[in-house]
Amino acid sequence: MIKIIGLTLVFLFSNISLAADIAKGKTKTAVCAACHAADGNSADAINPKLAGQSAKYLVKQLHDFKSGKRSNATMAPMAAMLNDEDIENVAAYYASQKVQHMAVEDKYIAIAKKLYLGGDADRDIPACIACHSATGEGMAAAGFPAVGGQHPTYTITTLKAFRSGDRANDANGIMRDVTAKMSDKQIEALAYYLAGLH
Repeated sequence: MIKIIGLTLVFLFSNISLAADIAKGKTKTAVCAACHAADGNSADAINPKLAGQSAKYLVKQLHDFKSGKRSNATMAPMAAMLNDEDIENVAAYYASQKVQHMAVEDKYIAIAKKLYLGGDADRDIPACIACHSATGEGMAAAGFPAVGGQHPTYTITTLKAFRSGDRANDANGIMRDVTAKMSDKQIEALAYYLAGLH
């Protein structure tokens, strides 16, 4: 009986998640700053902004890079250097930062606003708002990422990677299914629209 109780206690304690430490996370991001900037607002448009991204989403991506589920020659070795606690701390640090938005040209707004808020019934594309919220902040509890303020170049690359299947770590293939129906024009307009969404 004592043995069973002991095993139960070990099991219970192994499932307790300690609160992430933002200060430790900031320290661990020193090497990340080369591509993502110290506050997570990367200056290079090919590197994603991590500032303001949900911690849950960032944790998943880092684990996916580490395991190889998400393939990236640069990120795989970076993630490999982080243990589970480091990942939680780094994610908490970036989640605590504020993303910087940019102005959006009018030519992108008409196409993208309709797609983002209402989808495209002719192509059977659901509204982006359903998973990414009205302000582009995502839905942290569900693990859906923030998309507002992201670099258009990075967003275009990411959406096309989902569409081609080169990126396949989306839950239930949601993004692969959606992007398979999107035109290049829609992807471009949406990417620029998201850069200013907040």
